[in-house]
Amino acid sequence: MAIAQARQRVWSARWSYVYLAPMMVLLIAFVVYPIVASLGYTFYRWNGIGDPSDFVGLGNFRQIAHDSIFWHAVEHTFIFAAFVVPIQLALALALALVLNNRKLRFASFYRTLYFLPVVTSAAVVGVVIQLLVSNFGDKINSILLTLHVIDHHVDWLAEPHFAFGIIIAVGIWHTFGYNLVYFLAGLQTIPEDLYEAARMDGAGRRAQFWHITIPMLRGVGVVILILAIIGTFQIFDIVQIITGGGPYFATEVVNTYIYHLAFGGSNATAVQPDVGLASAASFFYGLLLIVFSVVQVVVLRSLVRRRSQGVAA
Repeated sequence: MAIAQARQRVWSARWSYVYLAPMMVLLIAFVVYPIVASLGYTFYRWNGIGDPSDFVGLGNFRQIAHDSIFWHAVEHTFIFAAFVVPIQLALALALALVLNNRKLRFASFYRTLYFLPVVTSAAVVGVVIQLLVSNFGDKINSILLTLHVIDHHVDWLAEPHFAFGIIIAVGIWHTFGYNLVYFLAGLQTIPEDLYEAARMDGAGRRAQFWHITIPMLRGVGVVILILAIIGTFQIFDIVQIITGGGPYFATEVVNTYIYHLAFGGSNATAVQPDVGLASAASFFYGLLLIVFSVVQVVVLRSLVRRRSQGVAA
């Protein structure tokens, strides 16, 4: 009986499966299969040419676990996320509240304007930022020296702290539009009747924000937070184009670290490209993210449970 019901449900939704089939084929071909195939490479020393033959077992994982540059790359990735996510979400929510105002003229134009960086290639953004800093860095130095903001000439992409700060600023700006659109969608699902009732009871804008907007956005806000964190952990293009992970590994993130291992480069820890070592680093980082995701879900559920218990009490 259960099998017959399952078949009936599948048949009734057959066109949905047909529409999803192309995406599933591409997902399996370009995501699932490469992940499964690269698992075998983690046990070999292999430069990507010919067939892998130098079997090292778990040696690649041990090397990655003891590589200080890898752990610095992990640290930089988490620092990037720690700055980008809260700043970006706070700015996106503030601007979404402004753009959600029905009395605002040209709201559609402003929404498009703020979303434009998202549809711009990260590689193009990186090239433009690098050219701007290289060509106008001296003029910026002159202005800041005149204003006594700095006391010496700064090479913006050659000094570690400034280079990483530029990466963070560009990261906040480039993907800002995603979270803005998400918050706008969430705000538009809040019934206007709630705000009208609150105004009739004498509640001001601040009270409406804390007691209506924030609670109603809680569900979608958790999803936005998770998506933002996942997005920041995928940072690669901007870092690779602007700094290449330098100077002195100061902006090296995990994805650029893996890229340099697989294809070589000035910041690679291996003299020759090593696809096996890069695959091991990728899987090792994946395990770290799984652990982090589990902890994140547990913490969020605990907070939701405590809040619900507090409301019930």
